[in-house]
Amino acid sequence: MRLENKVALITGAASGIGKETAELFAREGASIILTDVNDTEGETVAGTLGDNATYIHADVSKDADCQSMIAHAESTFGKLDILFNNAGIMHSDDGDSESTDEGIWDLTMNVNLKGVFLGCKHGIPALKRAGGGSIINTASFVALLGAATPQLAYTASKGGVLAMSRELAVIHARENIRVNALCPGPLRTELLMKFLNTEEKKQRRLVHVPMGRFGEAREMAQAALYLASDESSFVTGTEFTVDGGITAAYVTPE
Repeated sequence: MRLENKVALITGAASGIGKETAELFAREGASIILTDVNDTEGETVAGTLGDNATYIHADVSKDADCQSMIAHAESTFGKLDILFNNAGIMHSDDGDSESTDEGIWDLTMNVNLKGVFLGCKHGIPALKRAGGGSIINTASFVALLGAATPQLAYTASKGGVLAMSRELAVIHARENIRVNALCPGPLRTELLMKFLNTEEKKQRRLVHVPMGRFGEAREMAQAALYLASDESSFVTGTEFTVDGGITAAYVTPE
């Protein structure tokens, strides 16, 4: 098993990428700490994973919650090897600079960007205590190119996640801590489908994807497994893009 004797904490684990990753990591031998704000679904997922999984409520935009989830990981399983900062939101009222309310901007930044910062702030000391480990931060393909359907706060927040991941990778490289940004393309998840809430919006996004389909959460979980495992031991500071070819079609190397 690829994660045998590893302890992994996954935020936003009640659904989507987080849920699929928790289930895959558990099958690969890891002990799992699941966090979310949806306690009912989070506890349900944890309950299906057996004795080597536990759930704790955590709003990643709150420092105290992030501190508690890391402490819970160490007190329950004795260490932390893998931190998957995956929790995120995409608000339906997120649009362009003229239409996006300041409150939507602040909410998106607090969860998507500040949440990753707080996870790393409290998680990195735990990884150091374990002798090193892997951090995976969920960014997005929109961190690399603009979105066809305006979502300015989301795009800006994910650009921040990518930049922060690069710097953390450089800072902690010689401490045996790897930091990578997972950049999914458009996915068939509840999060995106709620945002692309008309067929016109869906097709406007799909026309840009060379594979012609939305990705699946399980495909992102497989990518996260590689980044979490020792197979990626020389991989840090990357924009690990899993996007059906969309950035290859539109981003021109300098």
